[in-house]
Amino acid sequence: MARLADYFVLVAFGPHPRGSGEGQGQILQRFPEKDWEDNPFPQGIELFCQPSGWQLCPERSPPTFFVAVLTDINSERHYCACLTFWEPAEPTQEAASAEDAADGEEELEDGGRMRLSPSAPAPASQLFAPKTLVLVSRLDHTEVFRNSLGLIYTVHVEGLDVSLESVIGNLLTCTIPLAGGSQRTISLGAGDRQVIQTPLTDSLPVSCCSVALLFRQLGITNVLCLFCAALTEHKILFLSRSYQRLADACRGLLALLFPLRYSFTYVPILPAQLLEVLSTPTPFVIGVHAAFQAETQELLDVIIADLDGGTVTVPECVHIPPLPEPLQSQTHSVLSTVLDPELELADLAFPPPTVPASSLKMQDKELRAVFLRLFAQLLQGYRWCLHIVRIHPEPVIRFHKAAFLGQRGLVEDDFLMKVLEGMAFAGFVSERGVPYRATDLFDELVAHEVARMRADESHPQRVLRHVKELAEQLYKNENPYPAVAMHKVQRPAEASHLRRAPRPFPRLDEGTVQWIVDQAMAKMQGAPPAVRAERRSTVPSGPPMTAILERSSGLHANSARRLEVVRNCISYVFEGKMLEAKKLLPAVLRALKGRAARRCLTQELHLHVQQNRAVLDHQQFDFVVRMMNCCLQDCTSADEHGIAAALLPLVTAFCRKLSPGVTQFAYSCVQEHVVWSTPQFWEAMFYGDVQTHVRALYLEPPEDRPPTQVGEALAQEEPPSALDVASEQRRLWPTLSRAKQQELVQKEESTVFSQAIHYASRMSYLLLPLDASKSRLLRERAGLGDPESASNSLVTNSMAGSVAESYDTESGFEDAETSDVAGAVVRFINRFVDKVCTESGVTSDHLKGLHVMVPDIVQMHIETLEAVHRESRRLPPIQKPKLLRPRLLPGEECVLDGLRVYLLPDGREEGAGGSAGGPALLPAEGAVFLTTYRVIFTGMPTDPLVGEQVVVRAFPVAALTKEKRISVQTHVDQFLQDGLQLRACTFQLLRMAFDEEVGSEGAELFRKQLHRLRYPPDIKGTFAFASGATHTPGRPGRAAKDKGPSLRTLSRNLMKNAKRTIGRQHITRKKYSPPSWEHRGQPPAEDQEDEIAVSEEAEPSTLTPSAGLKPADRLTLSSLVERACCRDYQRLGLGTLGSSLSRAKSEPFRVSPVNRMYAICRSYPGLLIVPQSVQDNALQRVSRCYRQNRFPVVCWRSGRSKAVLLRSGGLHGKGVVGLFKAQNAPSPGQSQADSSSLEQEKYLQAVVSAMPRYADASGRNTLSGFSSAHLGSHGKWGSIRVSGRSGGPGVGVDVGSRLAGRDVLGPPQPNGAPPDSGFLRPQRAALYIIGDKAQLKGVRPDPLQQWELVPIEVFEARQVKASFKKLLKACVPGCPAAEPGPASYLRSLEDSEWLTQIHKLLQVSVLVVELLDSGSSVLVSLEDGWDITTQVVSLVQLLSDPFYRTLEGFRLLVEKEWLSFGHRFSHRGAHMLAGQSSGVVPIFLQFLDCVHQVHLQFPMEFEFSQFYLKFLSYHHASRRFRTFLLDSDYERIELGLLYEEKGERRGQQACRSVWEHVDRLSKKTPVFYNYMYAPEDAEVLRPYSNVSNLKVWDFYTEETLAEGPPYDWELARGPPEPPEEERPDSSAPQSRRRVVWPCYDSRPRAQPDAISRLLEELQRLETELGRPPERWKDTWDRVKAAQRLEGRPDGRGTPGSLLASTVPHHRRSLGVYLQEGPAGSTLSLSLDSDQSGGSSASSSRQAARRSTSALYSQFQTAESENRSYEGTLYKKGAFMKPWKARWFVLDKTKHQLRYYDHRVDTECKGVIDLAEVEAVAPGAPTMGAPKTVGEKAFFDVKTTRRVYNFCAQDAASAQQWVDRIQGCLSDA
Repeated sequence: MARLADYFVLVAFGPHPRGSGEGQGQILQRFPEKDWEDNPFPQGIELFCQPSGWQLCPERSPPTFFVAVLTDINSERHYCACLTFWEPAEPTQEAASAEDAADGEEELEDGGRMRLSPSAPAPASQLFAPKTLVLVSRLDHTEVFRNSLGLIYTVHVEGLDVSLESVIGNLLTCTIPLAGGSQRTISLGAGDRQVIQTPLTDSLPVSCCSVALLFRQLGITNVLCLFCAALTEHKILFLSRSYQRLADACRGLLALLFPLRYSFTYVPILPAQLLEVLSTPTPFVIGVHAAFQAETQELLDVIIADLDGGTVTVPECVHIPPLPEPLQSQTHSVLSTVLDPELELADLAFPPPTVPASSLKMQDKELRAVFLRLFAQLLQGYRWCLHIVRIHPEPVIRFHKAAFLGQRGLVEDDFLMKVLEGMAFAGFVSERGVPYRATDLFDELVAHEVARMRADESHPQRVLRHVKELAEQLYKNENPYPAVAMHKVQRPAEASHLRRAPRPFPRLDEGTVQWIVDQAMAKMQGAPPAVRAERRSTVPSGPPMTAILERSSGLHANSARRLEVVRNCISYVFEGKMLEAKKLLPAVLRALKGRAARRCLTQELHLHVQQNRAVLDHQQFDFVVRMMNCCLQDCTSADEHGIAAALLPLVTAFCRKLSPGVTQFAYSCVQEHVVWSTPQFWEAMFYGDVQTHVRALYLEPPEDRPPTQVGEALAQEEPPSALDVASEQRRLWPTLSRAKQQELVQKEESTVFSQAIHYASRMSYLLLPLDASKSRLLRERAGLGDPESASNSLVTNSMAGSVAESYDTESGFEDAETSDVAGAVVRFINRFVDKVCTESGVTSDHLKGLHVMVPDIVQMHIETLEAVHRESRRLPPIQKPKLLRPRLLPGEECVLDGLRVYLLPDGREEGAGGSAGGPALLPAEGAVFLTTYRVIFTGMPTDPLVGEQVVVRAFPVAALTKEKRISVQTHVDQFLQDGLQLRACTFQLLRMAFDEEVGSEGAELFRKQLHRLRYPPDIKGTFAFASGATHTPGRPGRAAKDKGPSLRTLSRNLMKNAKRTIGRQHITRKKYSPPSWEHRGQPPAEDQEDEIAVSEEAEPSTLTPSAGLKPADRLTLSSLVERACCRDYQRLGLGTLGSSLSRAKSEPFRVSPVNRMYAICRSYPGLLIVPQSVQDNALQRVSRCYRQNRFPVVCWRSGRSKAVLLRSGGLHGKGVVGLFKAQNAPSPGQSQADSSSLEQEKYLQAVVSAMPRYADASGRNTLSGFSSAHLGSHGKWGSIRVSGRSGGPGVGVDVGSRLAGRDVLGPPQPNGAPPDSGFLRPQRAALYIIGDKAQLKGVRPDPLQQWELVPIEVFEARQVKASFKKLLKACVPGCPAAEPGPASYLRSLEDSEWLTQIHKLLQVSVLVVELLDSGSSVLVSLEDGWDITTQVVSLVQLLSDPFYRTLEGFRLLVEKEWLSFGHRFSHRGAHMLAGQSSGVVPIFLQFLDCVHQVHLQFPMEFEFSQFYLKFLSYHHASRRFRTFLLDSDYERIELGLLYEEKGERRGQQACRSVWEHVDRLSKKTPVFYNYMYAPEDAEVLRPYSNVSNLKVWDFYTEETLAEGPPYDWELARGPPEPPEEERPDSSAPQSRRRVVWPCYDSRPRAQPDAISRLLEELQRLETELGRPPERWKDTWDRVKAAQRLEGRPDGRGTPGSLLASTVPHHRRSLGVYLQEGPAGSTLSLSLDSDQSGGSSASSSRQAARRSTSALYSQFQTAESENRSYEGTLYKKGAFMKPWKARWFVLDKTKHQLRYYDHRVDTECKGVIDLAEVEAVAPGAPTMGAPKTVGEKAFFDVKTTRRVYNFCAQDAASAQQWVDRIQGCLSDA
């Protein structure tokens, strides 16, 4: 029985002590005045009576009632029912609030009342003060409290004839039963009657309607959100204007949490004075009046639920994990069905009559039932994870969280993880884990209804039925007696509060009340205590748990076959069949990724342990350890699946003898796993073992039963379980004698104690490393040295710490390192022992004893390990694979010999056998070699099932862009130390882990040497120079009297002169003539004529100083003439190099030697093309206006339009810009800068007038909307307009924005625009200057000028660099993508913006091509003139001039534009130590990518193949050749390189020039040649440049692991030749199948194209015949010529010529692939169209049409053939003709024997009709028959016309032919 009310209190308004306007509560009276012994009076009640503060009121308000909840220090809740009413204030109270009134503040008070203000209607005398009646109780009976206080108030107001003292006395003495469903009627002696029902089960919460109201106010989603927040320990704040609503909401939320109890701060109504409680760091559920909403705004981590507005606000910083699916969605749908039953019927065509909705009370129970089911599903099987650690004197129970999460399949689930770690769940375990106690609804549900709930999941109606059943039980629990007698309680009359009360609430007589209480107490003492005995029973455990969602384990679904493989492998190991085991091992290691296989392994290994020990030999030991390591490497630190737990007893059982008395156990080889250093794992293991032993104490073990296996997490196999045993023991406990009880307690404690000792040794086994030097790694990972990270214990570490410290100081170890390890391990074990022993109730004496023992245990183990370590090092090492030495180039030397490494897989999944299929070539085991040229890995796959494939990955040292250290995942075999990731700009990546034998010193040495080779201090240190140096055969020394200087001295003199003359004007009148190459050795004769015509109109001040040039200088000039530039200028007719002094004056341009000393511009070539009219001395001044002195020079002239292409650096600030900005003509007193600008203007004018078509023209400078018919119609460029007149200051905006990627379309084309693509309107500028937008900002063009600026936006070198970095990472990712599939690759490719840059380059180039084609000249003047300028200028020439699309022309183009015009290869490639910081900026690679894009669109226009472009891309970065080193011709001369290539004929040594290498290779193999080359004359290419038309170059993505990059041709091995099969019968030749693996084999080499194959075959046959093999090029040219001749008479041509002639001109020029459109239609459609451009004449069209039809007829005949039997036969020709081998085909269908010249011939040469055959008989050899064939190989076929003589390859073959032919005849 319990008291209904503990205290009755009367609280009234009192003035505030500090005199502030607000009042405060004063307790007038309380009953009883003495505190109850069992329940002291709660402090602070007066605050809770008026939570918003005590204030006077201007008018009477109706009485209010609410229940506040206070929590005392023992976590007991006190319910304070408060009924407040208002009485007229006494004068003292009014005086107190007078100041308040004077302030005139209007503040809302609770319930919306106003404070007194000057405008209040009531006079100041009429103020009302609140007074509160408070009832304090530990029971929650809200309605009873409301009625009781209401009765007291009614007695007072209505003036009933009842003494208030007796009513209150009766109230305080009323007692009711606690639980058990009893009912009690009470009366307070005022003619009232109330019935109190107690719930059936005390543990189930009572909710009335609070849950249903909460759902109505907030909705399903919000309530679920609050539910999850409360469970995961977040702060929750409710807001409402009603106190009762706040209390109900808090009560409802807590009712939902059942069976968990909320154990944090719980204040349903928080007074205003205590609002600072909201900033507490602990979780809470608090309700606050909505008036204080503003104060809650700055709370950052509080979830605010507004009950009146129906919203829940979750701050950004708070993450509430949702329920695990599918429970979240299932709960949501059931809740919506309960709350809105008509939802299911809403869509029905004929809805049934509406079902009456449940009453609010019933709906409340249904909602609770849904959450009860949810908890049963979440916690199903929780009892299987309870560990009974102690049974007596009190049960100690621990919960194995990891096992629970693992078996439920919710390891990753954030929600359940947080719930299990929360305080509420800890309380749940200690309260509900007890095996013998009273059970309730939840226990039955979780034990018996789980199967039903799983079955009902997909049937909503059945779920609803279950919910209703549970709701009934919950309702019955609260209302056990439905037909209760009606309450009878008097209430005050309506509006009684407005009546003037006869008197204030009276002061009560304490004595009377106390006397009533004392009377009742005396009665109670006499009566026997009415305590109902609890019905206790064993709590049912329910079925074992299942996963919450049956997930398939994907890749490793463990079939029975896999488990069989594991079992077989283990039995082979223990039977000593090592070879068999070795075969199975890889499959086992793969299978062990799956959980079932790991469990199977542990079970199988258990079978081989007898008496806790199993001694193995070395091989067996290695196998077992490998499998254990493989098992453990996927274990997380929590070991959810119990794998580490099952292996723990095994690692101390398996061992091997190293020497007499020294045994090594498996634990010393499996320490490198994180699970061993996790305290939670050890605790769970310890408790599991203790449970097993404690259970064994109470079971009488029968003799025949084997001892229980130690270490099983739960002894669940044999009944009874540990919980059952514990339950039985708890039942018997009260019946045992005191001595017996004592004995059992001691037995249990000694069991725990002995297990603690056992675990201290086990932990020392797995934490102390075999080799103390490795300890540091282990400790860092485990956090052993850090008490905070290692211990999750609430127990203090003081004792463990102090013992460990004393141990450290006194141990007296010599070796500080070992002592450090030992100390860390001792501290770790001590913390563990402290925690588990305190929790398990071990006495402090025992605990102290343990702390003393731990250091000794550790010390003994260290001594044992020293011997084991010493002996284990004497073991023969594991046989590692032999190192494979790589093949080296001539001159390449090894710097570091093979360091053993593992090559790890990176983000390219092909190598690891990803989605593309193929074997897992990586990881591979081998060695890395560092040579003077490359970093090379060679090795073999670690997976023996892949085969004996050699894996090679290599890249040039010079290509290294980034090197970073990586931490490597532990490998299966050994523990690997550090790793290194090397990334190269040739798109290679090496992820390596060094073998332990290499050591950190070896790895560091490798890094240093690599760095030294990558960044040599100067160019002489690069491979291209160093390699030749040692191998160059020495030339005989020159005679001392040799007159001519050597080229080296020549270059040195040249440099001296250059340095002397830089910055000085050169003046010379003397014409000079360099000697020809033949006379190079002797000084030239003085009277030789000049080969370079220098302008004769030289002003006195212009040319070089002088009495004459030194011979060396002349020699230089002669060499310059030989350079690529000059050869090209000669070809273009830009400055003809004649031998006469005179020059036709009509030639507009000349070759100027002004820069021959590199004095004007160091980065330009020695000879430049300038306008005829410009003098050399003016050039010096012009050059000052341009960056790097790179003034405009001509580099190409169009053969058709005679327009020229010029290039220069960007302008300095005062260049053209200043000139255009100047409004007036320059004044006579000019500054230097103005004069140079004038020079510049003159220079540009000279360029314009040098163009013949524009010499007289004075056209306006408009770049009008040029377009060809097809370009206009496709809207590719639309029109590009920049009108000087209409554009005003914003000159080149349109063009610039076009090129920046925005489509600004001009006006449409006039209808009469001719289709000729080269046509532009006559109003166009003579010269367009393409410049950087930023540079030409604000430029105003002068209308009189004949040039026009086209400002464009271009990217900078740093953008190229950034883009290239991202491209590298996209194409060669360092680690696998987070999401599989192409999406992430494409996204990273797009992020790199590489293709966007290529699009811009192509776009600008096509614009320039169009301008040049239309007859305007173009000056490209971007950045410094050596990066993007070079790219654009080269591309323009490539697109405009077919010569540059040949092998020779492309070489010339690169030599001229890139090498001579000074692209900074060394700087951009970061070749030297100085350039290390600037990084790699692959400008040249970008250009080659653009060429590759054009090549793809016009495959027939290029003589060179795609491989040629890849070859140059690889070697421009490789530093193998000298071609792409250094930054300009000036630097090359300084090193004496420039002329050496041609001048010195060296011996057989490594090629120094890439071109020479290409030439040599081209003679041997057609790899650089494009067989589809069929150019059209003077074809200008206009490629599509949209990103959608661009392809990612396969150079970036392909790799060949069989041989490394294929660009060092000497190293690439040919395919292994399959042996020729000996074919006894000459039936069809057998196929030679070869498996080609992705990313391993080179596909072009494994399966060459048809032409390469034929050329190879031809070469092979020639070799067999003993003839010297012909060069492939000669053969190819001969074949092409023959085909051309053949194609003429009958109109049939080869496919090559056919393609060349049939594709219409404009289709080809747009670069459309031939495969476009429906198959086969392109040719015929395009032939019939009349749109082919002017180049294809009608005659060629006719021929093409004929050849097409011939082609089709060929294919049709071939298709319609039916070949029954075929082969080669010799046939004797007609009379006097020789024997010839022909290909014969026997056709049953057509009844013919046809013959062809050879097998692939499609044209039949003759037919023998079988209808005419009379006989087939053996024949005899005749004259001229093949000699090598036997007589029986001959046979004759006699027809009605003649006899055919045949000869087969042998007798068997002849017989077969005869049989076949006769068979055909008989069939007919």
